[in-house]
Amino acid sequence: MKNPWQDISLDDYENHMQLETVQQLSELNKIMKKQFSQYSIETLMILGVAGGNGLEHISPDQVHKVYGVDINQDYLVQCQQRYDQLETILECICTDLCSEGYQLPHVDLVVANLLIEYIGYTCFQRVLQNISPQFVSCVIQINPNEEFVSNSPFTHVFEHLDEVHHQLEEIQLIQHMKDIHYEHTLKEVTLLPDGKQLLRLDFVKQNTLFDRI
Repeated sequence: MKNPWQDISLDDYENHMQLETVQQLSELNKIMKKQFSQYSIETLMILGVAGGNGLEHISPDQVHKVYGVDINQDYLVQCQQRYDQLETILECICTDLCSEGYQLPHVDLVVANLLIEYIGYTCFQRVLQNISPQFVSCVIQINPNEEFVSNSPFTHVFEHLDEVHHQLEEIQLIQHMKDIHYEHTLKEVTLLPDGKQLLRLDFVKQNTLFDRI
């Protein structure tokens, strides 16, 4: 079955996310700035990188390698074009994280924002075991009215996402991370205009020194 994210244009996705009534593009950008500076790292991977929102906060002087992973090849092409200042360190990888047989490189930090909702807890565990990062920083969306796509002129574009959407809970995610030996270390909540919340949860691999800047 083709993943519905492969049929959603980047323009439609970003135009929806930056609406005044949604504001997720700008809020995620602020969160990513903090995610990238939270830890002393040399390599990082962004799962569900889309068009590269937030990549402007990465300094090639501090980070030696950045991997952007997404299921939509068109997103990755535009991402590379937008951030040519990172061309010496940015590598984009097109893959379906729920498929079998792929191998992703090891990095110090994995960032996964609004991504786990579309692959589920078990798949996310497998991905992290494949990459084996020291740190994981992720953002999930808390939906008080159970509508995971905010109402907008672009809502119809996302009508098939319910085929791959997983409703997440904070406690369950923390437990699934604990099951693969990642300790919960940070929680931050960002309120959105429509009553939803962006919940940032960070984790550190057990027996790894926690090194903050």
